[in-house]
Amino acid sequence: MSSSCCTPGHDSPAGALTLLAAPAVAAPRAVRGLLDLPGGRFLMGTDDADGFPADGEGPVREVAVDPFRIAPTTVTNAQYATFVKATGHVTEAEDFGFSFVFAGLLTGELALSAPAVDGVPWWRAVSGASWKHPEGPGSSIASRQNHPVVHVSWNDAVAYCAWSGTRLPTEAEWEYAARGGLEGRRYPWGDELAPGGRVLLNIWQGDFPTTHTGGRTGTVPVKSYRPNGHGLYNAVGNVWEWSADPFAPGHPSRAMRGGSFLCHDSYCNRYRVAARSSNTPDSSTSNIGFRVAD
Repeated sequence: MSSSCCTPGHDSPAGALTLLAAPAVAAPRAVRGLLDLPGGRFLMGTDDADGFPADGEGPVREVAVDPFRIAPTTVTNAQYATFVKATGHVTEAEDFGFSFVFAGLLTGELALSAPAVDGVPWWRAVSGASWKHPEGPGSSIASRQNHPVVHVSWNDAVAYCAWSGTRLPTEAEWEYAARGGLEGRRYPWGDELAPGGRVLLNIWQGDFPTTHTGGRTGTVPVKSYRPNGHGLYNAVGNVWEWSADPFAPGHPSRAMRGGSFLCHDSYCNRYRVAARSSNTPDSSTSNIGFRVAD
């Protein structure tokens, strides 16, 4: 089994990086509401002492980005449901018959019976967990239509993009957009995590992984908190976001950006704009989603 420090993953079969063909179903009109960003040169990456050099966060380097468009939010459950209804797409979690769920989200029998992942026991392999049933059988997205879709693999995200006439952003595009016009800052709003004591993102608060003091654990609506200078909501925290790029040249995994509701400075300090992680393109968890670009 392949996994990063932050998310468990499925084994990646040979050929898993092959792009999925667009479904033979009429796509919707051009996606509305994408943000027009001018591009240009910016400083990408970080040399911060509390970063993760092994993740390839640095060195800081000047990178050029062409003009592009990007969604202000990650794709929601409602948007993904529209795609599935139009195409009949079956996600890889549904094909595998299970997906990885954070143990703190489970209740009842599943909390006791779902097998833990070696080395990261707060992750459980839950039979029947999928985008429609985020915590397994009996759970629902009925009250989470405006939450980010999760339990979608990189391949599932690419299929959605093919249908909607969009694509996944590159890592450079994602970081340029997430920085919101602020040069060299740690977060989309500056260098201080909670300026004036204000919570500006959805991450773990308390003693990970046992005590969360920030309210309900899990995702929050995609327009929670204030947008950054470019108009992006929840660019960090809430859910990891798939990017178009491999984690490294020739690497079988795909890069993910932004961190998630499980990130905490004692465990996964990857809710900084320069932070990176990865997973195999067929993997899905309860804290990975995506946003589209064009």
